[in-house]
Amino acid sequence: MAPSLFEKINTLISANLHGIVDRALESNSVQVMDEYIRQVERNLEALEDSAATVGGTVKTLKRKYDEFAAAAEKLDRDIDTLVVKGKMDLAGAAQSELNTKQQLAQEYYEQWQGQDQQYQKMLDMRLKLEARLTTIKQEREHLKALIELAEAKKVTTKTIKSLDQLATSGDDQIDNLASKIRENLDREDARLDMATKNISEQIADAVGDSEVDRQLEERRKRLLGNQ
Repeated sequence: MAPSLFEKINTLISANLHGIVDRALESNSVQVMDEYIRQVERNLEALEDSAATVGGTVKTLKRKYDEFAAAAEKLDRDIDTLVVKGKMDLAGAAQSELNTKQQLAQEYYEQWQGQDQQYQKMLDMRLKLEARLTTIKQEREHLKALIELAEAKKVTTKTIKSLDQLATSGDDQIDNLASKIRENLDREDARLDMATKNISEQIADAVGDSEVDRQLEERRKRLLGNQ
C-alpha cells in the first residue's frame, strides 16, 4: 500500500470525533460530518483493494516457501543416503543444490513474514476505519436530531462551541441527547485505544516467534551439523 494511503487512513482513524461533532454543532450543520464520512468510505475502498493485493502476495510467498522447504527437506534426506553409500561426488553436488534451496526457502520465508505483518496491519486498519465510520454515521443522526431539537426549542446553537456547552443548556431533553453523543464518542475512543494496543502486541508476538525459530535453527545446525 502506498505510504500516502497509509497516512490518509491513519489520519482518518486518529481523527478527533469530538472535534468533528463540535465543528458540526458550531456551524449548525452536519456537513462536516458528511465530508468525513465520504473520505472514510473512499479510503476504505482503496484500502480493501490494496489489502486484497497484499493478501494474494502473502499466499504466493507462503506457497513458494513451502515448496522450497519441502524440496530441501527431501534433498537433505537424499544426501544422507548418498553419504552412507559412499557416493561423495553426488552428495557434494546435492549439497550445493541443498544450500541453494535452503537459501531460497529462507528468503521466501522472510518475505512471507514481512508481507503477512503488513497484511495483518491493513486488516486491522480496515476494522478500525469501519468502526469509526459506523460511529460517525450513528452520531450524525443523533446530532441532526439534537440540532433540530435545539432549534425547535429556540436554543441558539450559533454561540455553542461544543457538546459540553450544549449539555448545560438547562433543557433536560437536550442535555440528555448531548450527553449520549459524548458518551458514545468516548466509548469509541476507548475501543480504538484497545484495538491499537492489541495489534501492537500481536505484531510483537509474531516477531518474537520468528526470532525463536531462528535461534532454534541455529542451535540445530550447531548440534547436528556434522551428522
